Amino acid sequence: MTTTAFAFVVAAYLIGSLSFAVIVSKAMGMADPRSYGSGNPGATNVLRSGKKLAAALTLLGDGVKGWVAVALTAWFGPQYGLGEQAIAMSALAVLIGHMWPVFFGFKGGKGVATAVGVLLGFSPWLALAALATWLFVAFVLKISSLSAIVACVLTPVYAYFILGPQSVYFGSCIIIAILVVHRHKSNLIKLLTGQEDKIGDKGTDKGSS
Repeated sequence: MTTTAFAFVVAAYLIGSLSFAVIVSKAMGMADPRSYGSGNPGATNVLRSGKKLAAALTLLGDGVKGWVAVALTAWFGPQYGLGEQAIAMSALAVLIGHMWPVFFGFKGGKGVATAVGVLLGFSPWLALAALATWLFVAFVLKISSLSAIVACVLTPVYAYFILGPQSVYFGSCIIIAILVVHRHKSNLIKLLTGQEDKIGDKGTDKGSS
């Protein structure tokens, strides 16, 4: 990895480390989302506060930062001789930053919104396919974590057909799916035992989304 590529990757990680759940909540005079509900700094948990605007802003901010990290490398990388590999590394870096943010004690969210932002940077059609899957499962079953898991598992399949198996982004999608599903491991256990909260529930279990 060149010094320039490393700089872009570090920048992407720092962008990802901006936890909008915490930032938005503080700006709106709300409790830290890590102190209630599931304790997860993400839009689903912020929604448990009853503040829909805060949840929407969190979702938007976390999604946009994923897209920005990819877009910046795609826009400015070529003039430094950087190509798709650097873009793919920046995509993973922003997601890792969201999950393990340096600004918030390495305790971050589960990465769903940021992952969608990254996918949008890769391909609007890929992001649309993943988002449509999430929305469909969420509408039918009303379980955010299951929607995220299903969407992530299917994303590499979508990437295979939309981007092609030879695309470096296809490999990135596999890693993204693994990371997001890994962050939902406690949710998987609760899903299997029938204890997972549904969207909008003001649950207090730390394993929920």
